[in-house]
Amino acid sequence: MTSTKNKEPSIKGAPKTSPQSITNWYLTVFIVIVVATAATRFYKVTEPDHVCWDETHFGKMASWYINRTFFFDVHPPLAKMMIALSGKLTGYNGTYPFDKPSDKYNGTKYEGMRIFCTFLGAAIVPMSYETVYDLTGSVLAAFVGAVYLIFDVGMITLNQYILLDPPLLCFMTASLMGMVKVSKYTTSGRSFTTRWWQWLVFTGTMIACTISVKFVGLFIVLLVGLQTISDLWIVLGDLSKPIFYSIKQFMARAVTLIIWPIFLYVLFFYIHLSVLNKSGNGDGFYSSGFQSRLIGNSLYNASMPRNVAYGAVITLKNHKTGGGYLHSHFHLYPKAFGARQQQVTTYTHKDDNNKWIIKPYDKESYGEKNVTLVKHGDLVRLEHLQTRRNLHAHNEKAPITVKHFQVTGYGENGTGDANDIFKVVILNGRENDPIQTVSTKFKLIHYFQHCAVTSSGKQLPKWGFEQQEVSCNPNLRDKNALWNVEDNYFELLPNVSFHVYAPGFFARFFESHAVMLQGNAGLKPKEGEVTSRPWQWPINYKGQYFSGGNYRIYLLGNPIIWWSNLAFLGLFLLTLIIAAIKHQRGYDANEKSEVGENKWRSLQAGVWLFAGWILHYLPFWAMGRVLYFHHYFPAIIFNSMLTGVMFNYLIERMPSWIKQIALGTILGIILYSFKLFYPLAYGFSDASTEKNSTMYGLRWMESWEF
Repeated sequence: MTSTKNKEPSIKGAPKTSPQSITNWYLTVFIVIVVATAATRFYKVTEPDHVCWDETHFGKMASWYINRTFFFDVHPPLAKMMIALSGKLTGYNGTYPFDKPSDKYNGTKYEGMRIFCTFLGAAIVPMSYETVYDLTGSVLAAFVGAVYLIFDVGMITLNQYILLDPPLLCFMTASLMGMVKVSKYTTSGRSFTTRWWQWLVFTGTMIACTISVKFVGLFIVLLVGLQTISDLWIVLGDLSKPIFYSIKQFMARAVTLIIWPIFLYVLFFYIHLSVLNKSGNGDGFYSSGFQSRLIGNSLYNASMPRNVAYGAVITLKNHKTGGGYLHSHFHLYPKAFGARQQQVTTYTHKDDNNKWIIKPYDKESYGEKNVTLVKHGDLVRLEHLQTRRNLHAHNEKAPITVKHFQVTGYGENGTGDANDIFKVVILNGRENDPIQTVSTKFKLIHYFQHCAVTSSGKQLPKWGFEQQEVSCNPNLRDKNALWNVEDNYFELLPNVSFHVYAPGFFARFFESHAVMLQGNAGLKPKEGEVTSRPWQWPINYKGQYFSGGNYRIYLLGNPIIWWSNLAFLGLFLLTLIIAAIKHQRGYDANEKSEVGENKWRSLQAGVWLFAGWILHYLPFWAMGRVLYFHHYFPAIIFNSMLTGVMFNYLIERMPSWIKQIALGTILGIILYSFKLFYPLAYGFSDASTEKNSTMYGLRWMESWEF
């Protein structure tokens, strides 16, 4: 990513121009870009005045932050904390439920959160303009790239609501801008100046912020890493500098682009875990120790018996990351799924149906005179407190994991049969070791089938209320077959405080990541939810409703912009291959030095933007989780900037009148397409299939559903 040393770039197509004229022209266009961006982004920003699409999630999470209520989410916390802060500062009190899309706000102070997200989304465009200008030295290239972003109705839609996408895209674009600035200062011999350090710290801060919004921020971290390696390689090859200079360059980047971002990332989680200190509906995804730090949780400052005795009422938590509670309810397994006996599942929320009575295997009376502790190797029965049926396993296939045996609830009033007997096996236990609350990990081995009660992690269908399957695995080494006692109610044993078992910050930090990553990998589409596949995104195959009813908002890219983006991307690859072949064959040896320099500068800029596009698009092909159309929008920013670079590259050596015609044509087409499709972003009331509809005739693809 080189730039011309000590030389102001010239405006393409202009005669000899003074540096002051270039600066004035750059600033004039920049102001036009900012005004157009503000006009398109903030127009009707508070409409519709009801919950739109994922505002139901992220608005609700903002409420939980304001109320300091703990919750589980698959994304890191920064953007949600920022949205909550913006709401708090603009009068939102955290009481609106955000139950479902289309719910009216009815006087709720939601506007501040929307405007905040829109502001971050609007910042993308001027930063993209600045980035392309730094890469190419061309105001025209920067202007065209910015125009593609300004008039993309999909980008407008995604940036106007209470979502994680505006912060994500803003921080990603800022990281790219910082990366280009650092490279520009490095290659122009201005390393270790104050401005160089400022841009290095800025870049490190922005990549920390990006990955603290969503884990896909790792893609921009990778791009910055590749650019850093490239810069360091160039520095290393500069024989006019001593080797110590290269070491200083490396150390500066290690501090600002590795250590500093890690510090910020950990700091954001420290704030997150400090703010969310009250028990909420996400507690059950976390370990018993983690929950003991949450005010209002049954384990917070808990006082319970240290050991587990026969006759105790207990809850059992699966010890895997994100594991739920052993749970049962009156509903039976359907006919096609093993015996028609009572369902046993794991459930990640606190519930009375999680409670069991632990009993000796061979008698009904216990704990009335003498307290008997449950120990390693004991044979036990577990009676479900609410339904009075025993935990039971038999030689029937499990409903989902058919290589395992079915686990059910069986019997009446605590009386069942021999298939209710389980052996308690403590992990690394020895004879007479007692089961201790919270800290002891153990397995329940079925006495006759010789299988371990486990949570497969697979979600049951609607007949199982989408809870997780419990089965009995003949493979006794199953790592998901470990359980611990979380709640322990028994009046005949003295209570002790469990505060000593509460984990510290770093233990909770690492557990949070394990739970988030597992949750991310396991995301599945909800019933009726519109999902998509990566091949559909670049061609704008299918959009997504943000709002229905009488005020419809439909997320869809401006088709002219998206399809021409693809065309320019293909042209870039073709041009790069041809230029490389010509260079290798020596056909460009007679080019004027300035012409060749400008050509390769533009192609280098294109290479980095293409790398950004492919890094933010290709990985989704390998993901097994549910995917949505909006996942492509980071990539479209790189593609739009690449379009600006390629448009300028293709016309820069043409006569001025042809350039003006080309620019006028592309602007006219984009503005006309925006005029056609802007109702998708700002709202329309009738379907495209109705002949009198304002959208009639705009359904250019059958897959578009507006």
